[in-house]
Amino acid sequence: MRALISVYEKEGLIDFVKGLLDLGFDLVASGGTSVLLRENGMAHSSVEEVTGAAEMLDGRVKTLHPSVHGAILADLDKESHRQDLAKRSIVPFDLVVCNLYPFFERPGIETIDVGGPTMIRAAAKNHAHVAVVVDPADYSEILSELKALGSVSADTRRSLALKAFELTARYDAAISNWLAGGDSSEKLPKRITLTLERAAILRYGENPHQVGARYRQPGVRSWWDDARLLSGMELSYLNIFDTDAAWRFLHEFEGEPAVAIIKHANPCGFAMRSAIEDAYKTAFEGDPISAFGGIVAINRNVDVSLAGMILSKPKADVIIAPSYDDEALQLMATKRKNTRLIAAPVPERSSIEVRTIGSGFLIQDRDTFRVALGDFKVVSKAQLSDDQVLDVDIAWKLCARTSSNAIVIVKDKMAIGIGAGQQNRVDSARIAVEKAGDKVVGSVAASDAFFPFRDGLDALANAGVSVIVSPGGSIRDQEIIDAADEAGVALIFTGERHFRH
Repeated sequence: MRALISVYEKEGLIDFVKGLLDLGFDLVASGGTSVLLRENGMAHSSVEEVTGAAEMLDGRVKTLHPSVHGAILADLDKESHRQDLAKRSIVPFDLVVCNLYPFFERPGIETIDVGGPTMIRAAAKNHAHVAVVVDPADYSEILSELKALGSVSADTRRSLALKAFELTARYDAAISNWLAGGDSSEKLPKRITLTLERAAILRYGENPHQVGARYRQPGVRSWWDDARLLSGMELSYLNIFDTDAAWRFLHEFEGEPAVAIIKHANPCGFAMRSAIEDAYKTAFEGDPISAFGGIVAINRNVDVSLAGMILSKPKADVIIAPSYDDEALQLMATKRKNTRLIAAPVPERSSIEVRTIGSGFLIQDRDTFRVALGDFKVVSKAQLSDDQVLDVDIAWKLCARTSSNAIVIVKDKMAIGIGAGQQNRVDSARIAVEKAGDKVVGSVAASDAFFPFRDGLDALANAGVSVIVSPGGSIRDQEIIDAADEAGVALIFTGERHFRH
């Protein structure tokens, strides 16, 4: 039996090669792989010895040769192929072990592999006769099968070929997307090659009768890949969807201890305080009914004191924080066995959003805050006080992450009323005011889009809101400004809309 070995990632290779030698394989190795085998005293032939041609162009050309690819591609069921091999004294390969330059990790011209994908595709095409191994995780299984059967089975060769073609497809997609992204004239390229690999199978989809899984881009780690489920049931589709919304939203804020509570991907509680326990308690006070079964995101370590407070509040489906003390984790895992406790790193900021429309897609760049707080314009006669500036920032960011039409009311760094997802802005305002109750007097309200009529602003002003922030941009902006002046409310235009659907 004969094997060709040409790998960039050499983890586990020495033990695998030792196993192949013990089974009587003749080995051929290329470039750096040959150097490593030689350093470890492992008998093999170099590709140069087989082809009679030295590497050239700084290693860009070394395996692209009939003595290599003829040995990979020969269909041994065909007499003509066997004759071609015999004429050229080519011995066929039974096994091709190959992985690729690290383009996923370090995109660039010099990490675009040519010989590797060519060998992999050739071996995968000829999987009736050749086993192709592209993943070091498969080494032990291959050795076990070789020891047990004396060869790699047809079923295994087929599954290895599928894995190989999936790898080259992802690799080519990464390269094409990288090249397309190099055209700075368009924010979204004409073509996007979307390739995904399954990262986790979920308990179920949006509903129990639906299947669900989490996917990721090959070679791109999501923060989810480094998050740890420390206790509780496995995550469902909606657990992940809502937790992602909560964790990303919480990281819109820096500095003070903060807690965000998300229900159905919408904020229902938020607070910033000097102590994390106070932030937790206050966040729940914003809407304790909606908080039941929600996602609680905490931007500080969870200690025993905070754990006790968590247990005193309505049950959450998920609690996510950067870390937990051992004693706190044990206490919560014992008392709330079904609550998922997740320790997670800071979430990455993705550049695009993808949604399906039937068999097609909608793609946009991610919504970010392009207009800074300092560039907001007060367009009313009334002005806001210095101690209301932070509440304006909180209300505006909360509103941007709430389903449209959205009205959010904030007071003393705490969300006190949220109206989300209504078909008209007046209803959103009324819901937010009702939830805020008596606390609404002197508060800050935000609207994710302009007020088309003054009725929405009137609902907030009549309830006692003292500052209102919205994008502006309506043909009736002057009427809205006049209404604010009549009510003595400070009105801020940001010049930036934040619809969320």
